[in-house]
Amino acid sequence: MRISTLLKGEKPTISFEFFPPKTDAGRESLIRAIERLAVISPDFVSVTYGAGGSTRALSFDLCKEIKGHVAGEVMSHLTSMCHTKEDIGEIGDLLWGSGIVNIMALRGDMPKNLEADSVFSDFQYAKDMISFLKSSHDFCLGGACFPEGHKETPDIKVGIEHLRQKIDSGCEFLVTQMFFDNDGYFRFVNAMRDAGINVPVIPGIMPITGFAQLDKFEQQFGVQLPSKLRDMVKSKEGDEDAIEQTGIEWSAQQCRELLDKGAPGIHFYTLNKSASTIRVCVEMGLSGRSAALGLQ
Repeated sequence: MRISTLLKGEKPTISFEFFPPKTDAGRESLIRAIERLAVISPDFVSVTYGAGGSTRALSFDLCKEIKGHVAGEVMSHLTSMCHTKEDIGEIGDLLWGSGIVNIMALRGDMPKNLEADSVFSDFQYAKDMISFLKSSHDFCLGGACFPEGHKETPDIKVGIEHLRQKIDSGCEFLVTQMFFDNDGYFRFVNAMRDAGINVPVIPGIMPITGFAQLDKFEQQFGVQLPSKLRDMVKSKEGDEDAIEQTGIEWSAQQCRELLDKGAPGIHFYTLNKSASTIRVCVEMGLSGRSAALGLQ
């Protein structure tokens, strides 16, 4: 089923994101995590794609393997960086032939081992690859968005105009970068609606599980941490269990508010682990989803 169709349903979607591990031990650990998360009955799961296609084979093998472990749909990420039209055409044919119709289409990051002037791509922006993929098969294509601004496009208005171009190219839904302040998400969605962009915007959530993540989130990802959350975590420095519980409770509160106020679903960045995500879902009353996602 197309994710765009799932998003038209009466209940919000729940989805998880994984990345392809590079070792056998990591793969076994991930499959165990996926099996544990299956109790939540996700509507779809997504698999990331390494910078410049560095995990291409691993990503697609994992997509096919996950199909045997979850009842929901599988969405493959695909990045245009370092790929030619021929590359993307072959990949599109492969995915379509494997029954994977949902793709998260991204420009992607530059591989760390390459110099900027040596990076090539037939697609300058994600919107260009989206148009190309749409011309080859009837994929359901998603895109990324940044409620707090992207480091290359900090001006939200400019970012929204870029999103308009992405939607006009065939993007059917958006998933946000992780965030910890719901007000920023709702301001962003309202600005999109004011600009005439009406596709679903799924909030991306990742609970804090350790003290070291504070600086990493802000410096590496440009995510803004509310001072209240930062103070709560700092007050528990040295007690990782207490920090993890704080992160879980904060994320669960975020999710409840997001869904109560009309968000179309929740997309969890799992980091290939299950414990924190399951505990957030339990806090939300979604374990087993026996009430068909009705919050209890």
